[in-house]
Amino acid sequence: MAFDSSAPWSRMIALIDMDCFFAQIEQMDNRNWFKKPVAVTNGTQGTTIITCSYEARAFGVHTGMRLKQARQLCPGLIHAPSRPYRYAELSTRIMEGLIDITPDVEVFSVDEAFLDLSRCQSLYQGATDIGYLIKKRVWQVSGLHCSIGISGDKTTAKFAAKKAKPDGLKVIHPDLAAEVLASEVVTALSGINKGIGRFLRHYGVERCGDMKKIPMSLLAKRFGHLGRRIWLMAQGLDPEPLNFNVKAPKSIGHGKVLPPKTAQKNIILTYLQHMSEKVAARMRCFCYQAECFFIGLKTERGWLKTKARAGVYTDDGQVIYQLCKAFVDFYWAGQGVWQVQVTALSPRQGKQLDLFAQPDLQREHLNQTVDKVNYRYGELTLAPARLLQKSTMPNVIAPAWKPKGHRKTI
Repeated sequence: MAFDSSAPWSRMIALIDMDCFFAQIEQMDNRNWFKKPVAVTNGTQGTTIITCSYEARAFGVHTGMRLKQARQLCPGLIHAPSRPYRYAELSTRIMEGLIDITPDVEVFSVDEAFLDLSRCQSLYQGATDIGYLIKKRVWQVSGLHCSIGISGDKTTAKFAAKKAKPDGLKVIHPDLAAEVLASEVVTALSGINKGIGRFLRHYGVERCGDMKKIPMSLLAKRFGHLGRRIWLMAQGLDPEPLNFNVKAPKSIGHGKVLPPKTAQKNIILTYLQHMSEKVAARMRCFCYQAECFFIGLKTERGWLKTKARAGVYTDDGQVIYQLCKAFVDFYWAGQGVWQVQVTALSPRQGKQLDLFAQPDLQREHLNQTVDKVNYRYGELTLAPARLLQKSTMPNVIAPAWKPKGHRKTI
C-alpha cells in the first residue's frame, strides 16, 4: 500500500506502558537489586505475586503465582513487599510530565496512559520522534523505562506497545494497521476476552483479518455498541476517543481480607472500624458525604450483608463504625469470616445539611485536624484506640486509580 509517511496523520494515538512498574521501582530504589529477579507481593505477609521483574520472568515466574512456587523456580528470587504510596508518587510524576508532550492525556491505569498527539504533530518530526521524546520525558521525571506504541487508534496503539516490550517503541502507521493486525488472533486485542473469542470463532472469525467476512450488524445485535467497536478494532479503526473526565463516583468503598475463618468479634470489629475510617477520610478528602452504607462480611456460605442508613449525610468514621457494630451485633452469629467491606453508596459532593439536625462542629474540627496530621505523617498516625491493635493490613492501589480526583485511591 502506497502512502506518504511524512504527511500528518488524521489521528495519532500513543500508549505509554511502564515496564514491570512496581518491580522496576523496587530495583531503582534498591540498587543492589538492579538486574536481579524481584517479585512484589501485597505487603510482607502477601503470598501471591502482583508483579515481577523481567529477570524473574526468565525463570518462569509470573503475576498471580504463589511466592513459594516462584522460589522453587528461582531460588535467588528477591521478595519486595509493595509500597503503594511510592508507586502512586512516581505515577503522578509521570502523568504530569506527559502533559509537557500534549495536553490530551488519558490516565488509563497507574502505569498506563493514552496520549492524543493529533493536534501537536506540527511540533515534532513524526511519530518516531514523538515516541523517543516521550520515553526521554518519562525517564527525566522518574528514572524508569517504558514501552510505547503509536498508531491511529487506541486499540492498535496498545497492541503496538505490548509488542515493543520491554523498553521499546513500535509505530504502526494507520494505513498499515489492518494489514499488521490481520494475522493476529482476535483475543490478542485489548477488550476482546475469551468469551467474545468463542462467539466469533463460531462464525469463522479467529484472526483479525477474518472480521470483515461477517457483517458489523451480527456483532451489534449480540453486544450492542461494544460489538460495533470490536468489528472496527480488528481492522485498526477503533473509534473510541480518549476519556479526559473522571466521572463522579457511584460508591466509595474499602475492603480487606481477614485470616481465614476469623471468628473473634474484636478482630472483625477492628477491621470494620479500619475500613470505616478509610472510607470517611477519603470522602472528606474530596468533599463527599453519604447517608446509606453497604456493610458486608464474607463467610463460608457467601456474603452476610446489609444496607444501613445513618439518617443523615455523614463523612464521620465514628458514625459509619457504629452502623457496622450494630450490623455485627444483630446479624453475625459467630461464623468464620474471610473478608469485610464498607462502602458509601450514592455519595454526594458538598455538605448535606438536615433541616432539623445541628452540625457537630467539635467532631468536624477533630476530623479536620486528624486528616491534616495523617496527610503529613502517614495514614492512621492519629486513629481510634482500637486500630492500634490492628494486624498488618497492606494498602493496594485501586484499579480505577487516578492522580487527581476522587479515584486517587490507595
